[in-house]
Amino acid sequence: MATNLSFPDLWSDVVAVRERAPLVHNITNLVAINFNANVLLAAGASPVMAHAHEEVADMAGIAQALVLNIGTLDPYWIESMRLALVAASGRGIPVVLDPVGAGATPYRNKSIELLLNTALPTVVRGNGSEIMSVAGIAVQTRGVDSSTGANDALDAAQGLVQRTQGVVCVSGQTDHILGAQRRWARLSNGHAWMTKITGVGCSATALVGAFCAVQPDAWRATVAAMALLGVAGEVAAEKVMTRAGGVGSLQMALLDELQLLDQATFEQRLKLEVAEW
Repeated sequence: MATNLSFPDLWSDVVAVRERAPLVHNITNLVAINFNANVLLAAGASPVMAHAHEEVADMAGIAQALVLNIGTLDPYWIESMRLALVAASGRGIPVVLDPVGAGATPYRNKSIELLLNTALPTVVRGNGSEIMSVAGIAVQTRGVDSSTGANDALDAAQGLVQRTQGVVCVSGQTDHILGAQRRWARLSNGHAWMTKITGVGCSATALVGAFCAVQPDAWRATVAAMALLGVAGEVAAEKVMTRAGGVGSLQMALLDELQLLDQATFEQRLKLEVAEW
């Protein structure tokens, strides 16, 4: 697959999510459920948040993508994820894994390994220290915040790509999206205030699921999802600051921009570099 991506290519994926409203099955963390659902709705997708053992396989059976987020994990939810993962893998729909807090505790690491041994995800998205931990590199994770920059995690991300044969997204001030055939995209949009809102990173993972549901190239889909969130967040923050608002206002403004962002603004603002690793 080619490494070249045009801005209109990525915008066409944004439009595809808006027009096709893919059903995205999320088993996500308690802190982020509401915001994740609202982000998906604002972008045009159809979220479902279901974790009961009795229905997760059936739900994964009708969804176009599965998103797994271990932020507030416990044994019941991990088994829900495993059951859904088996069903999604059997159908061949994309699976996006967010290893929140990887490296923080042995139980968290054991849970991630259980999921990876059940079926390999299509995309893994996390911050630098999370990606390094999943890749098997010892690094101290400070709760769910990264103690390592995205640039420091690139070697680990490359190793994880080779293990999963999928896509790895390392989020940070610059987002790095690495895929098979040595494809590498770097996105430099967003705003520092986005790190002050609970669930933005988790919502990025949910968006990746929505884009993978409409774009079969998971690398391109991940780039498009992260590009949309970055540009929308950047524009939203600037609008909020002009009216002397803060991060509380940014949360609502971000949802507005995900819904209303136009192609001209997206292409004018997007800071994207594509290369090989």
